[in-house]
Amino acid sequence: MSAPFLTFDGTPVAAEATASDGHQTLTIILFGVIVAGTLGITIWASRQNRSAADFYAGGRSFTGMQNGLAIGGDYMSAASFLGITGIIALYGYDGFLYSIGFLVAWLVALLLVAELMRNTGKFTMADVLSFRMRQRPVRTAASISTVVVSIFYLLAQMVGAGELVSLLLGISSAAAKNGIIALVGVLMIVYVVFGGMKGTTWVQIIKAVLLLVGTGVLTVWVLAKYGFNISGLMDAAANASGKGDAFIQPGQRYGVESADATKTLISKLDFISLGLALVLGTAGLPHILIRFYTVPDSKAARKSVNWAIGIIGLFYLMVLVLGLGAAALVGGAAITAQSKGGNTAAPQLAEALGGQGTTLGAAMLALIAAVAFATILAVVAGLALASSASVAHDLYANVIRRGRATDAQEVRVGRIAAVVIGAVAIALAIPAQSLNVAFLVALAFAIAASANLPAILLSLFWKKFNTRGATWGIYGGLGSALVLLVFSPNVSGTATSLIPSADFDWFPLANPGLVSIPLGFIFAIVGALTSSEHDKAKWAELEVRSLTGLGAEKAVGH
Repeated sequence: MSAPFLTFDGTPVAAEATASDGHQTLTIILFGVIVAGTLGITIWASRQNRSAADFYAGGRSFTGMQNGLAIGGDYMSAASFLGITGIIALYGYDGFLYSIGFLVAWLVALLLVAELMRNTGKFTMADVLSFRMRQRPVRTAASISTVVVSIFYLLAQMVGAGELVSLLLGISSAAAKNGIIALVGVLMIVYVVFGGMKGTTWVQIIKAVLLLVGTGVLTVWVLAKYGFNISGLMDAAANASGKGDAFIQPGQRYGVESADATKTLISKLDFISLGLALVLGTAGLPHILIRFYTVPDSKAARKSVNWAIGIIGLFYLMVLVLGLGAAALVGGAAITAQSKGGNTAAPQLAEALGGQGTTLGAAMLALIAAVAFATILAVVAGLALASSASVAHDLYANVIRRGRATDAQEVRVGRIAAVVIGAVAIALAIPAQSLNVAFLVALAFAIAASANLPAILLSLFWKKFNTRGATWGIYGGLGSALVLLVFSPNVSGTATSLIPSADFDWFPLANPGLVSIPLGFIFAIVGALTSSEHDKAKWAELEVRSLTGLGAEKAVGH
């Protein structure tokens, strides 16, 4: 028996009308099909992995379109499908700002990093950063940053999984939700340990197709209910929200006007901080960057990003319709009753379209939730692969073994790292269950933009950049983002903080990007200027390789 939904005015719906009553068998079957199918792909892929290039880069055998779909599958995460739908349903216009930021970020990735990273690197972000610098300090810093960013991103996916399965199976106890998060973590570890990049990529491609089809069906269904009239849908959402026209105008979540001028300023600065993090974060996300190494050449890398932009752009337009539809047909009270962060708005909308308490409603709920679950599994596998690859390739093979590790040893360490990282992610996701998953991902974007992006851009475009600049930039950006996050309202000082009973939130912004991103660049520039190290020959080689692709297949860091 699931927790009862609430009507628009907050009154409980009768227990017999809840989604899971009498339909849990259907739910379990659909989830079983998703899990069995993805595990089958993983087993098949495990037989294709014969080298480190197979495990980390899928043998560089994917076409631009295939990799574009996989990038879309990686990027259209629980934050996109569940989190943004929920934020739009609860906050209207301000929620859609997440979609805009996530999409515009791809222009930065396309124009500044995609082709250059593919030409210069081999398996990981650190291959590029350490190309013309001292290997050990730069690879160590890049590996630490990769693991931290990946874990923050993992938290969002696993929290989304806990909310999703709890809704479907009628689970309300904290212990059961914790068990679901642990199960997702175990599946993630299995995908990476056995399937590697090839298995993960095919899971992401299939998941992207399923998600686009599922989202498309819901979008057409919602629009049909309002005569394909967007204005009518927006009016219905605004009326159901209880906020009227204010719902479709700025100021519900960011830039909130209040009698206190300081609070108003902080709210507006928080929005700017969020925008910076979203737009700049993608180009520094390790699990996105490694996708550029799965294609045979830079032309395919460019084509990958073009496909990804088209797929992701279409998806975010549909998410806007889903968010407004959830506000109009489910209602904010019903959404927050099931999930404080609004993470179940999309599957609740699917049930409302089919009819609560009906077989069709239960089937739609189970189907969309199963697609969302596949989304989560694919993304967590990609994240775990990125972080474990960095630990194995950068820390173990190039720092500890100084380039003398065999492919077999490197892959074995990568698998062990996936297990450890999965365990850490499970432990951290459990206390973060009250937060919106899109918000959690925005924090990961801020950390990536602060720690990784300055070092990547300066390494590719500044000939005087050096080892000290890279390490100072990574550690400075990463450290400042984490410190500001710990002392922000996310951790203490409010009723929705991770530690609501504590109060040490001296940094007022929920997203640290406005301060930590500039600090990352400042640390990197100052570090480079205070060191005389400069390898002109290596810079010339890097410049030629990044722009032309000449020698791109040459081993890096060995």
